[in-house]
Amino acid sequence: MRKRRARRRAVGARAPILVEAKANARWSLDFVHDQFAHGRRFRILNIVDDVTRECLAAIPDTSISGRRVARELTSLIERRGKRGMIVSDNGTEFTSNAMLSWAQEHKIVWHFIAPGKPMQNGASTVACATNC
Repeated sequence: MRKRRARRRAVGARAPILVEAKANARWSLDFVHDQFAHGRRFRILNIVDDVTRECLAAIPDTSISGRRVARELTSLIERRGKRGMIVSDNGTEFTSNAMLSWAQEHKIVWHFIAPGKPMQNGASTVACATNC
């Protein structure tokens, strides 16, 4: 038997997060998981403004791909204007080639938090639990 090679993830550069004090300067993305009474699982993509902690979007679905995340962010940018930075964990939806090319195309800085450190994106986690 051959040993399977690990899948290489497309990961953007990691840089320190600079905090701006104006609204809509930085958005955070995070997923919340739950399941229906009959057992089927679903996910909610939450997009939160880090400064005002306003829930900009909560998109529920049973399956959310990187292309779907890009489509939702494009519609949100059309409504709210372009942002300078987006912060998320390094989940497969956010590290997909579709998302990296979308971020380059729209000239948006995408910051990935360190693996296993959810408190680096704590504002999003708290806001998702309370507001969205």
